[in-house]
Amino acid sequence: MRENFRAWAESLETFVLEVIFDERHDFKARLMRGFLFGSSKIFTVAVKLRRWLYNFRILRDKTLGVQVIAIGNLTVGGTGKTPVVEKFARELRDAGRNVAILSRGYRSKPVPLHQKIVNKILLRDDQTPPRVVSDGKSLLLDSEMAGDEPYMLASNLKDVVVLVDKDRVKSGRFAIEKFGCDTLLLDDGFQYWNLRGRRHDVVLIDRQQPFGNEHLLPRGTLREPPSHLARAHTIFITKSDGKTEALRERIAELNPAAAVIECVHQPLYFEDVFTGERKGLELLTGKKVASLSGIAQPESFEQSLVKLGGELVYSKRFADHHRFTQQEILNAINRAKKRQAEIIVTTQKDAVRFPKIDRRDVPFYFMRVEIKIVAGANDFQDCVRKICFR
Repeated sequence: MRENFRAWAESLETFVLEVIFDERHDFKARLMRGFLFGSSKIFTVAVKLRRWLYNFRILRDKTLGVQVIAIGNLTVGGTGKTPVVEKFARELRDAGRNVAILSRGYRSKPVPLHQKIVNKILLRDDQTPPRVVSDGKSLLLDSEMAGDEPYMLASNLKDVVVLVDKDRVKSGRFAIEKFGCDTLLLDDGFQYWNLRGRRHDVVLIDRQQPFGNEHLLPRGTLREPPSHLARAHTIFITKSDGKTEALRERIAELNPAAAVIECVHQPLYFEDVFTGERKGLELLTGKKVASLSGIAQPESFEQSLVKLGGELVYSKRFADHHRFTQQEILNAINRAKKRQAEIIVTTQKDAVRFPKIDRRDVPFYFMRVEIKIVAGANDFQDCVRKICFR
């Protein structure tokens, strides 16, 4: 039952995305576009009203007395945010800060429904403590309980606390009191206004689709109008190809004061999904490769496999955050073999959602990546120093 609902939800999500990006033009798609356009106007009013309520202190934000770095996007999905969060956490940790990453845990296993209902009826705050994905020493939860990105961050980072809770004031307080943290990284936190104080806002802009189709949700992919970029302190242009003059001009019009940094996702190595064995980047050279992914923008991932010398003979895409079944993995292996693929490659984000299987007839690896700054390295170091020594 649960798998059937998930399949239906992913099918609906795929249809809506095709409508948003004008990839469908039938009557049903045109009707849906009209409905989404009207809904986005209402959403725009709600976003601006919420900002006005916070600006005029009608809605009150909280402060916890420590450094807060909010890393997020103007658009939904696909900007490559997780490696940037990891980059900040690593740099701040190495500079001597006691760092906690606070995530809302998108598509992690939710709080039981009966518990939510009881809390609502009794008008009481949720007293459930945050989920501790990592205490800075050990990985304590799986990807289903933690969510994909928090689990991946906890796997890649040592000496960094990773917590999951929708209420990041609560999880921030927990990080300070339980683990002595003095620096809080809000993963996907640009729209989280409830925690302010000594805050530095970092916004990621995908060079390929910087402002989506310029429409707000649900007609487009924007969470806020582009003009709201004005409150960012630092802006990352991700997936940069060096040809960013026009985008930089647009950013300068919206926010002339922010430091602008350009970066790319740099492959590090390949790791066997099931055994943990690592191989160098030469692994794909001259080989027929199959890809399997459930991410927002799989094109960049697939192109990177070709750039590393592989011949892409088969690719299978699922909806973002798709939780794979054993049968789906087996189907991918069988189809890859029919195309004579010598290796199957997925992303690390997808690999954390794989079930265990016994088949080993086609090697199955994920590609580990990190952020490489290609322009604005001094601005990034200045940003870290300001956070550390403010």
